[in-house]
Amino acid sequence: MAEKILVIGATDIGRRACSALQDRNVEVLHLATPQDSELHELLTDSITGVAIMLHNDIEALRYSLTIEHIRPGIRMFVAIFDRSVRHEMERTIPNCSIASPAYIAGSSIIASAILSEDAIKRTGPAANLSWEILDIENDKVSKTPFKVPSKWKIQRLSAFLTGQLRSYDLASKAMLTGLLALLTMLITDAVILQRHMSVFQAFYSAAAIIAGVTAPELPHESWQFLQSGSFMLLTIIFVAMFGAGVVNHILNGRRVGIIGRRVIPRKNHVVIVGLGQVGIRLCKELTLLQIPVVAIEQDEKARGVLLARDLNVPVIIGNASDVRTLQRAQVGNSRALLAMASVEQDNISVAVAARTKFPSALIIMRAGTNDAIEETRSLFSIGEVSDVNGLTAAYVAQSLLVSEPRVIVTKGNSLALIGNNYEVTHFKTPGRCACSS
Repeated sequence: MAEKILVIGATDIGRRACSALQDRNVEVLHLATPQDSELHELLTDSITGVAIMLHNDIEALRYSLTIEHIRPGIRMFVAIFDRSVRHEMERTIPNCSIASPAYIAGSSIIASAILSEDAIKRTGPAANLSWEILDIENDKVSKTPFKVPSKWKIQRLSAFLTGQLRSYDLASKAMLTGLLALLTMLITDAVILQRHMSVFQAFYSAAAIIAGVTAPELPHESWQFLQSGSFMLLTIIFVAMFGAGVVNHILNGRRVGIIGRRVIPRKNHVVIVGLGQVGIRLCKELTLLQIPVVAIEQDEKARGVLLARDLNVPVIIGNASDVRTLQRAQVGNSRALLAMASVEQDNISVAVAARTKFPSALIIMRAGTNDAIEETRSLFSIGEVSDVNGLTAAYVAQSLLVSEPRVIVTKGNSLALIGNNYEVTHFKTPGRCACSS
């Protein structure tokens, strides 16, 4: 029986999944948001598979359950982002393939950022970490078990230690300056007072003076009048600077630390711009691989900011197309800059700004195959392009027509899908269908 696939969703991924199926001479019925009554009429025996490509996970779950009720056991592929929704679907609809664009494209993006091979894929759960490296040469796949090198662990520890007590913006610089100045004044006062009393009494008296709890005793020498008066005035300034920095640090949600695990590393890290589904997935996988990560997000209320904090990933709130923001993230000393925002033009702006300031940086940007992207690449050679939607569309088509691939990567102007038995299938990068849905 000839294949006939129902594609639900007028999203960009939905249109490209439709085009990917049509490229394989499959009859496609493409609908944006069909009603349940329409599904009852359409889901006849002639429909051999369904692809649900929506941005709303709950709506995708509802469609999946409805379709399973109408046609039990029909092949389905559903793009799901939320982990809890995915687990519920795996439990209730075992015949359904479930994956997010972040999961599908993540292997090739991470490999491009930290390795020279085509893909690095996690083969075990987070509780039992294991990876394999996949490289395609002449349509043959070489697979190599991968273990995180000790060098990476040492570099991560070094990044953690060297990032302590480092300022990352004006507020943090004010806090550190105020703190170090107050400590310097405390030690200086204690040294001077220790000439007339014990070390412990000198420390106590100096701390009381700095805190403004008590007034200093009258100096014994003339120069001490100037020193004591200057310190009292400077204390007012440095206490204000330190207090302002602390308040700002608390109010900004402590997304970046001065000390602790969320400090900004100085080198050998990966900078991720955009904390959508793709950005968060990359943060998690790179963290598991012992690679330090810094994230940049423009919307401080984005859900990914909280998720990144749970992963102890420092998050800079700002516009990544501003060179000053990139400098705060130490892009010049990083392994790679991954521009993964959902809006392609934003990624182009970030890549151009980074290439201008950091010409030797490795830049990977999320983008499609429209004319603007190709023109930008040819004119500026600004970085590698990861077509997340195109990878997802080809992955969907292969999953519905053959079986779910192990991984998919970009090879030149086409895509290569690696099957579960490590066989290679080539696929042209899908465009967008001309359906009216």
